[in-house]
Amino acid sequence: MNKPQDRSHILTEKINPKSKNIDTLSTSEILTLINEEDAYIHKAINKVIPEISKAADFVHNAFRNGGRLRYIGAGTSGRLGVLDASECPPTFSVKPDLVQGIIAGGYRALRDAVEGAEDIPEKGAEDCKEHGLKSDDVLMGIATGGTTPYVHGAIKYANSIGCKTIFFTCTHKDNLNLPADVTIEVLTGPEIITGSTRMKAGTATKMVLNMITTTAMIKWGKVYGNYMVDHQAINVKLVDRGTRIISELAEVDRDIAYNTLIEADKHVKEGVVMAKLGVTFKEAKKLINQHDGFIRFAFKEKK
Repeated sequence: MNKPQDRSHILTEKINPKSKNIDTLSTSEILTLINEEDAYIHKAINKVIPEISKAADFVHNAFRNGGRLRYIGAGTSGRLGVLDASECPPTFSVKPDLVQGIIAGGYRALRDAVEGAEDIPEKGAEDCKEHGLKSDDVLMGIATGGTTPYVHGAIKYANSIGCKTIFFTCTHKDNLNLPADVTIEVLTGPEIITGSTRMKAGTATKMVLNMITTTAMIKWGKVYGNYMVDHQAINVKLVDRGTRIISELAEVDRDIAYNTLIEADKHVKEGVVMAKLGVTFKEAKKLINQHDGFIRFAFKEKK
């Protein structure tokens, strides 16, 4: 292993003066301090809404034009990318290939540390190739400390094939020398435990990834009002939720809503349109497709 560079100048590696005596505090005092530090996260995110907005528009445009979203990262960053990707299919009824997370060291790294996996930039590029990254996709590199070679290699490869690139970090972007189409710099500050980016930086990562995919899905017609209408009811909880959504939006009683959901093969969006307009499953699907997936416009057909 080569001698490492000094990373003490990186924001996430700096020492937090508020927690210098944390090992002497009571349980309640430790928890209070952690909670107080977490309160800064939403303020840091709020400052970069324009960059997050640009990223969400990249993702939305990719989805509408046959592209996909790929997260890539190492350690906590990689795990959070895989987590957000895994939540998209059940939440928004999309194919598993639409959003995927790539983690240094492969899926074994989701549970175990894979030594040195993040230190090889060429491996980041190789993993992008193995996952079939295309020019119409979006690659979002996640490196809260900013310097992960694996992520840098992936971003540079994505740029070389004309893929839109997003880079997420919790340190100052000016020091990184990494060209991405948009860089999201969420400055959460030094961690309570020095360098432990699974804390504030990790929380900020989870929030921003949720914001990007959720916004892209809303703009893609996956939500009506604030209802999660484009999910398939694949378990008891989701059958109940789907029944309630149909009942409330179509203004029918619970039994009718449930029977409609079953008739719609447990697809909530089609079930809503069926109950609202009195059409068949086939007719509901056709009507939804004619309106680019937005059932708000399909509702107007009744007027």
